Amino acid sequence: MVIVGGGAVGSATAYFLATDPDFTGHIVVVERDPTYARASTPLSVGGIRQQFSIRENVEIGLFARAFIGQAPELLAVDGEAPDLGFVEGGYLFLASEENRAILAENHAVQTEAGATIVWLDTDALTERFPWINTDGLAAGTLGERGEGWIDPNTLLQAFKRKARSLGVRYVTGEVTAIDRIGGKVEGVRLADGSRIACGHCVIASGANSGAVARLAGVELAVGPRIRTVYQIDCRTPLKPRLPLTIDTTGVFVRPEGTGYVCGVSPPEDDDPESWAIEVDWRWFEEVVWPSIAHRIPAFEAIKLTGAWAGPYDYHALDQNAVIGRHPEIGNLLMATGFSGHGLQQSPAAGRAIAELITHRAYQTLDLTRFGYERVLAGKPLRERNIV
Repeated sequence: MVIVGGGAVGSATAYFLATDPDFTGHIVVVERDPTYARASTPLSVGGIRQQFSIRENVEIGLFARAFIGQAPELLAVDGEAPDLGFVEGGYLFLASEENRAILAENHAVQTEAGATIVWLDTDALTERFPWINTDGLAAGTLGERGEGWIDPNTLLQAFKRKARSLGVRYVTGEVTAIDRIGGKVEGVRLADGSRIACGHCVIASGANSGAVARLAGVELAVGPRIRTVYQIDCRTPLKPRLPLTIDTTGVFVRPEGTGYVCGVSPPEDDDPESWAIEVDWRWFEEVVWPSIAHRIPAFEAIKLTGAWAGPYDYHALDQNAVIGRHPEIGNLLMATGFSGHGLQQSPAAGRAIAELITHRAYQTLDLTRFGYERVLAGKPLRERNIV
C-alpha cells in the first residue's frame, strides 16, 4: 500500500498499520520533502486539546492525550524513547455575553465525553488569573488536565523512526499521477518516472491534498492557507502561568520558553489559498497585539522578538478533517483537511485509517461523520471552537 504524505498524519497511519498484527502487506510512504521545510507539522504550535464543539473532535483530543502519555514506550526504538516535551498548560477559552450560551453548550459536550474542563465565571477568572482583564467577558472554560502543547517535530520524527523500524519504506518523490481504473487505484507515478503499485492508497498530503486528490479524479477543497505565529517577550511575569488563552477576538497567546507565542486566523475574505510561506506582520500590529494587551494589561509592554509562517491544510467546506474511504473508489482513503489540528489529531486519524484498511471498520473511535460522503453531499460539519 502507498501513503502519499509523510507528515504526522501519514507517518501515524504507517505506524498504526505496521503495528497491527492483522496487517500483512508492505507499506510505502511517499514524501516530496523529507526536510519538511514547508510542511504543516513542524511549523505548528503543537497544541493538544479537548475543547471542541463536536463530540468526535473531543474524543480525538482525549485519544491524543492518552497516546502522548504512552508515546515514550510505544514509539521507542532500540531502547531510545522520544521526549515529546508535553507541557500540560491547559487551554483557556474566553467568551463574551453574546457567545456565553455557545461556550456553555460546548462545555456540556466536552464534559459528557469525559474531558476535564472547568467552567469559570468572571469572578472565578479574576481569582484564578489576577492578571486578566475581564472587561467584556461573561465566562471562560479551562482544561485542567490533558490540554497543553508538545514539540511537534519530535512527534513527527518519532512516528517516522518507529515506522521505519517496523519495516515501512519511505520514498522521496512527488506523486504526479494516480493510475485509476474505474473504482480502484492501481498505483501511483512519481516525477522521476517510477511507479509504485498499491492495494490501497491513502492521501495524507496536508495542504497539497487537494492537488493529489485531483490526480485520482476526486474533488477535494483542501489547499494551503498561511498562518503566522509571532514571538514576544514581556518584562512582567504572569503568575500563575498563562494557559494557551483564546480571546473573544480569536487571538491566541501561550508561553514558549521564557517568552510567548501568539497569532490569529485571518478573516475568510482576507485569507487566500497560497504557497507563499511568508510572515504577514500586519496582523500583529492591527489585531494580535491590541487584543492581548487589552485582555492582559502586562502585554502593553512587550518586545516582538520574531515570527514564523507555515501552511494549514485548510478544508474550505467546513474546516474539519476528511477521514475515511472514498465511497466510489474502494481502495482510496483520505486523512487530510485538518485545518490546523493535524498534529493533535494525527494519532486518532492514523489509527482510524489503519483500522479501515485492516479491519474494514472503525474499532477505536467511530469517525464516520468525517467521511467524504459529506463532501459529496455538500453538507458541512461545523466546528464552533476553531483556533
